[in-house]
Order: sequence, then structure tokens, then C-alpha cells
Amino acid sequence: MLPILIKYILAEKPQSQEVTISGWVRTKRDMKNLIFVEVNDGSCFAGIQCTFDKAVLPDAVIQSSLDSLTTGASVKIRGKLVSSPASGQNVEIAASSLVILGEAPAENVSGDKAELSIQAYPLQKKRHSLEFLREIAHLRPRTNTFGAVARLRSKMAFAIHRYFYERDFHLLHTPIITAGDCEGAGAMFQVTTLDLACAAKDIACKEADYSKDFFGKKTYLTVSGQLEAETYATAISRVYTFGPTFRAENSNTVRHLAEFWMVEPEMAFAQLEDDMSLAEDFLKHVINFALDECADELQFFDAHVEKGIIENLRQVACARFTHITYTDAVKELEKAAGTNKNLFEFQPKWGCDLQSEHEKFLTEKVASGPVIVTDYPKEIKAFYMKLNDDEKTVRAMDVLVPRLGEIIGGSQREDNLKKLTERMSALNLDPKDYYWYLDLRRYGTVPHAGFGLGFERLLQYVSGMANIRDVIPFPRAVGQAEF
Repeated sequence: MLPILIKYILAEKPQSQEVTISGWVRTKRDMKNLIFVEVNDGSCFAGIQCTFDKAVLPDAVIQSSLDSLTTGASVKIRGKLVSSPASGQNVEIAASSLVILGEAPAENVSGDKAELSIQAYPLQKKRHSLEFLREIAHLRPRTNTFGAVARLRSKMAFAIHRYFYERDFHLLHTPIITAGDCEGAGAMFQVTTLDLACAAKDIACKEADYSKDFFGKKTYLTVSGQLEAETYATAISRVYTFGPTFRAENSNTVRHLAEFWMVEPEMAFAQLEDDMSLAEDFLKHVINFALDECADELQFFDAHVEKGIIENLRQVACARFTHITYTDAVKELEKAAGTNKNLFEFQPKWGCDLQSEHEKFLTEKVASGPVIVTDYPKEIKAFYMKLNDDEKTVRAMDVLVPRLGEIIGGSQREDNLKKLTERMSALNLDPKDYYWYLDLRRYGTVPHAGFGLGFERLLQYVSGMANIRDVIPFPRAVGQAEF
């Protein structure tokens, strides 16, 4: 039988009932007559205090175990749940038995062979830097910060699934291996079973023969499940994907990962206005869920990571999102830059891709809240976005929020076969490679729209964590593929 989680035991009323807990030792204090051991199992921030009375310990085995007990050791403790005289806790365990399941030495232990040597447990009771904790990503979930991030991530994923389920969206598992580039940017990880090292040594081999590869052609890790989602949206009306995506961009920043999770809803019979409405409602829903269901975690982040984050999230959840076209947004940015030449590192002009500094200015200075920017120049957006009547801009939208900038990007998709084919040809994309995608426009085409949200960006925004590598269990970035 699984042990009762500590979060439930802490909520019990003390009636001297027998309980058994399992977890990892946070602290041990040896007093004159008592030994206090705090145990945490990761189910909540709080550990439970277990008190061992030296005068009534049942045998010498327990005493010897207590003497060797160290921070990080895993234990199973049984005793009576009683009222606690200490401040800050209602109950504690008057312990009667102790089993050490796994030791965690506080000092280096040498063995006869190198593989038998054990380094001291690195998470002693002191404050560790986030940089250090990234080096031990396999142990960092045991800290308060990363335990909170893990619980937040799990709950927010549930909130996303529930949101779409309640609105008749069907979960779609799109392929991770693909032969096409959804974004047309080319920053993709190649997948192959060919012996590239052997090919590199063969001077006569100028190019790998991909007809002999596993899939018979060049394949890559997907950058998005959107194109596949469109095929199902145009069959069962509403779908969403929620899975890993990959970008081989050489970006070593606090905002970029090589592997991250994307949420991508897609709707048939939908215009850009429907897309914007869904994006706003979705974002407010998941933020409200975090405020209601992740209160303990948010209080921790507010106190230790970013002050005022709870109030900031409440404001966004209640805000009316401002709508502004890209053209008008650039005018606002140019006007501000005209009065202060040093305001922006990247000077705004029509046709430029908005930078984070521009997005933050629009949310914090122009709108004083969330902003949805629409109708971007076609040159800076993907081939599948629907062309406006001016033939200069596309029916795209980005949702910008204070502190972060862009959090959602989406568009109405081009449903006109001729226009889509012309757009692909202009971007040197071979329509033959996308015959199946074009078939959606040949047979029963409909207006449809969707958006993408980077799950880690959302977690960054909700938690206030500064580095995106700290909101995913095992970050993959440039030069980083440990664990």
C-alpha cells in the first residue's frame, strides 16, 4: 500500500492515531532528551516534525539509526500523531520506529573502486544558487523552489487539458518526426540512421544518400504540430496538441530552449476574431486556475522569486485585452523613440519584427495591460497565414502580456488554394512537399484558425522564474543535453 502523503497528514486532527510516513530528511536536531527529525515527501512545502524521545526509544537499533541519520536520507517513520507545542505547526509525530531506506552521506565516502566512491550529498541545509542547481538537475526537485515548479507545472498541464475538454476540443497526438518545416525557418534537428561519421570520412561521398535512410528521405524533429492539427480540425472541427517541439536555434538566452512543450489549438469555421477571443479566454482561465489551485506555490514565488507576482496575475486575469494593429503599434513605438533616442536598443520601423523591448513597452506604457497585436507584414510571418485584402499584411495575432511580452502567437490560416500555393512558391517552398496540406484547400476548404503557446513561457510568466531552463525538468539548450 502506498504511504499517506504528508500534506494529508498535516491536515489531520491529532487524536493520538498511529501513522506511517515516508520521505526524505530535511533536518535533524539532537537535544538533551529529544531528537527532532523533519521529513518531507514533496507533496507540499511543509515537512512534518518527528520527535524521538531518548528515554523511551524501544531498542538500541533505533538509537544507532538516529545517530547515522543525515540530511537527504530516505526514511520510513511510524508513530502517534499528536498536537505540536512548536509554533507554525499543528501536529507532529511522536515516533516509535525508524527505518532508513537510503543513506545520504554528509561527507565523501571512498571505496575500493572509483564507481563505489560516493560524493557528499550536495543539498545541505543552505541556500543554493539556481546556476548550481542546474548542474544537479536530477536532485534539484528536492528543493523548495523546484518542488514548487514541478507541482505548478503538473497542475497547469491539467488546467490546459480540462479547459479544452470542457469546450469540445479533441486532443491530437501529432508526430514528433516530420519531413516538413512548418515555420519555414530551417532551424530543425535532423533525424537519421545513416552513419554520418563514415560518410564524413569518405572523400568520394559528397552528399548522404537519404533514399537509404530509415524513412527514405530527410526527416527532422518537429517544430510544431500545427499543420497536422489543421488536417484534423478540418475533419472533426476542434482539436489541440500538447507535446514536445524542437528548435535548433543557436540561442543561448534565458528565453530559449531547444526542446520545449507547445499547446496548439486549431478550429474549423473560425476567423481571426474567434482566435483572439479563444486566446484571451484561455489565458485568463489558466491564470485563474493557478491563483485558485496553486496558491501555496504562488505565495512562495511571490515571497522568494518575484515580489508582487500574485497581484500582477490578478490584474491580467481581470483585464480587458487591448487590440491594436501592427501598423498602429509601430507608430506608437516610433513616436516614443522620437522623443527618446536611447529608449530602444532596436529602433522600431514598419516591417521590423517586434522585439521583447517593444512588446513590453506596448503592454506597460501604451496599454497598461495585455495587448493583442494584429495584421503583421507578410514578410515576417509564416507562409500559412491568411493574406489581408491589402496583400501586404496577414491575419496574424500575438498576445502580449506585461513583464514578458509575447506569450501566444496565432493566425487565421490561408484557406484559398491559389493564394497559398503562390505564397509557398514565393518563399521557395515546393508545393509538392506539401501536397497533403494543399489537399485541405482542394477538398472542402473552410475558414480556420489557431494559435500556439509555449508551455514553459507560460510557466515562466506565472512563477516569475527568470530563466526558462528552470521551469522544465531537464533543459535542452545549446551545448546542454545532460541527464
